Amino acid sequence: MLHQYNEYLDEYLGYAQEVAHDSVAKEKGVVSIYPMQVIKNNTQIRILEIYKNQESYQKHIVSPHFKKYKEGTLHMVKHLELVDTYQLCPKNFDKIFKRN
Repeated sequence: MLHQYNEYLDEYLGYAQEVAHDSVAKEKGVVSIYPMQVIKNNTQIRILEIYKNQESYQKHIVSPHFKKYKEGTLHMVKHLELVDTYQLCPKNFDKIFKRN
């Protein structure tokens, strides 16, 4: 969950789109970086991030495109809360998420 300062909204959305595209395009272990804007409050952003494994996540957070996003948007973010989750049905992972 990310809350963003309104005056940076358009600029932030550009960064979010770029890091989402680059992460999926350049990193095989990134299954999804899917930023979404909350309709009732467009300064609230949700990003669904799915990685093949923990190693893929660790590689992602040191990638040049993630560092550009993180450093470029740091002053734009009012509040950030990361919510880690566990799969409840891991056997479906490969059925649902297929990467070439």
